[in-house]
Amino acid sequence: MPVDYEINAHKYWNDFYKIHENGFFKDRHWLFTEFPELAPSQNQNHLKDSFLENKSEVSECRNNEDGPGLIMEEQHKCSSKSLEYKTQTPMEENVTQKISDLEICADEFPGSSATYRILEVGCGVGNTVFPILQTNNDPGLFVYCCDFSSTAIELVQTNSEYDPSRCFAFVHDLCDEEKSYPVPKGSLDIIILIFVLSAIVPDKMQEAINRLSRLLKPGGMMLLRDYGRYDMAQLRFKKGQCLSGNFYVRGDGTRVYFFTQEELDTLFTTAGLEKVQNLVDRRLQVNRGKQLTMYRVWIQCKYCKPLLSSTS
Repeated sequence: MPVDYEINAHKYWNDFYKIHENGFFKDRHWLFTEFPELAPSQNQNHLKDSFLENKSEVSECRNNEDGPGLIMEEQHKCSSKSLEYKTQTPMEENVTQKISDLEICADEFPGSSATYRILEVGCGVGNTVFPILQTNNDPGLFVYCCDFSSTAIELVQTNSEYDPSRCFAFVHDLCDEEKSYPVPKGSLDIIILIFVLSAIVPDKMQEAINRLSRLLKPGGMMLLRDYGRYDMAQLRFKKGQCLSGNFYVRGDGTRVYFFTQEELDTLFTTAGLEKVQNLVDRRLQVNRGKQLTMYRVWIQCKYCKPLLSSTS
């Protein structure tokens, strides 16, 4: 049965997005509080500052993915910068973008003229990408986004805010060692992994991070937010849903892993990255309508590629 979930993983995720389309997840406007590297006018100066200032502080923030008014404890200081959202002009025609067995040249690839490049892996229907494009009006910005699900990418490309002059969406399997990304090595400033690494088989995680690490520029940053060990979702799984240690299958066939800080640190440092942030975000959520109390555990990480990198 675990083999079936691996072989048919694309089917389970396509079915998920066909059912929910763009109504399941909320746009992640908390992104710019947790990851100010994504906000306008931050770019490389902020990346270098973040890398040099590895501080631990405890603070309270009130913006999060699941709704306002929920307190979280963190070991870093949250930015309180306010943001303006700009309206995008709907694109006039659908642009179908396909890449297959593409050899990437250093001066010929989507976004090659950009000065600041962001890649989101596991973009879903664009709940991270579109807030970035709305908020960050840097003319040198180019955003790449990929997902395992062709249905999700189709929903991104047909969104009225999808602008092919600023964004390139493509189908990609994070675990496919034969499939290349549409950018050359050492070309990305930021790589975003939000609740995506947990969806793949644990023994394929290291090589996936290794490949992504090679795409970062020296000084570039990998940003992650994912499920932590003993999160409410893990404790709610029933007998028979555990595929292996801390790796579970949901009722719809999609899978999820629950990390420790140490596991993630090993994945990133083995890939040649250096820790800037690795914290546990514990939240108590109250659903007043259903009279439910939920204890959430997430892990948030920032790891930087050394400015003088010895890795390829």
